Amino acid sequence: MSSKVNGLIRLAMKAGKLAVGDGRATEQARKNKAFLIIVSNDASDNTAKKYMNMSKYHKLPIITLDIDRYEFGKMIGREYTVVASVCDKGFADGIVKLAERVD
Repeated sequence: MSSKVNGLIRLAMKAGKLAVGDGRATEQARKNKAFLIIVSNDASDNTAKKYMNMSKYHKLPIITLDIDRYEFGKMIGREYTVVASVCDKGFADGIVKLAERVD
């Protein structure tokens, strides 16, 4: 991921638009308040599968970062983070657009 993607994720966190952790990310997706799911590259197979299925069911884009849970956590001011959902359409669209440019 580019530093621009990381910066936009950080900005979403500061704005309170990032639901961090399995419970909060799942809850926001189920309430249809999430617009994007972000997963670290070292998520377990079960976690990755769970969020892939959730992404398909709720028709949400999903991005797997090229950083591990500790780097992802550090990026947003936590010890570690495996998954987060973006709860703002503008941030989600911006992150997806920037991530597609990188890939």
